[in-house]
Parts: sequence; C-alpha cells; structure tokens
Amino acid sequence: MIRRLVARAFWTLSGWKLVTEPAPDRPTVLIGAPHTSNFDFLLMLGIAWSLDMDIRWMGKHSLFAGWRGPVMRALGGIPVDRKNPRGVVEGVIERIREGEVFGLVVTPDGTRSGHTHWKSGFYRIARETGMPVTLGYVDRTTKTSGLGITLELTGDVAADMDRIRAFYADKAGYHPDRRVEPRLANEDRVG
Repeated sequence: MIRRLVARAFWTLSGWKLVTEPAPDRPTVLIGAPHTSNFDFLLMLGIAWSLDMDIRWMGKHSLFAGWRGPVMRALGGIPVDRKNPRGVVEGVIERIREGEVFGLVVTPDGTRSGHTHWKSGFYRIARETGMPVTLGYVDRTTKTSGLGITLELTGDVAADMDRIRAFYADKAGYHPDRRVEPRLANEDRVG
C-alpha cells in the first residue's frame, strides 16, 4: 500500500506518465531499455510499485557496500561480482523453480556511452528458464515509461530480436544520444 502511494506521488510530481500493459502473472525477464540514465532506476521502481509487481534486479556488488546494502536488497537488488556472475544466475533460476514469482529486471544496453550492441544475457536467461521477456521502456520524447508486450522467445534469435527492435524503434530513452539499437553482437550464434 505504501509503495503504491509513493509511486502515485512519483508519477504526479515527476512530470512523467505511466503508460503500461498489466504486470505479467508469472516470472518474467523484464528488459529495461533504452537504459541511458540512472534516473531509469526511479522509473523502474515507479512502474513496479504502481503495478504491485515484485522485482529483482542485478547490480554490481559495489552498490551494496556499507549502509546501501540493506537498502538495495530491500528494493530487490541482487549483488553481482562481475568476475563470477554464474552463481547469481543459478541462484535466480533456483528461486524460480521453487515457485517464487517476480520480474527479473535486466538492462542489456547499459547506461554508459560507447556500447554498440546489447548484452545477450537476458536472452540466455529467458531461454534457460523458460521465462517470457517483458519489454519495459523509457521514452523521453513522450515522457512516458511502463511495460510493453510480453514475448515468448522462440529460439530464432534474429526473429525474436526483430520483434524487440520493432517495439523499441520509437523509444528514445532518457538521454536519446546514448540509445543503443537492440542488436546482439552475435545474433546468429546466441541461443
């Protein structure tokens, strides 16, 4: 209840508008894109709290240092040591197998400039777990954010990515100049 009130206040005061599909009713890989700013984190919380959606997100382990650790975990954060991320993915898969329902937020394009492709981890996680992919978005040109369609990946990476590209074609992100086209570096070899 409190989270929904905070989310309502956020949407009222931020100048952004929530335009969304309903939250999925089963575990999903939730893409957050174009992810061009740390402000996207607040938009993600606003979406999740408005929809009463339980989310988990992976962040670099340094975000969880000191007093921030309990706060980040309470907000759904899972610390990742980028030198050994495999154990984290296995832990998430085990939680899903145990029946926990949540959206696993993944930002395949990152927030820093210089990227030319999306990271393929979201695709591998979805295929390995059988989870669908829900397309979350940020669009500064319309000042809207929310959840779009939910896709069942087919294993035909090029066709799946074409559907994802079509959805994000008119989404600019918070910093449009940092937007990365939804394309995997090796689309023909992923999956």
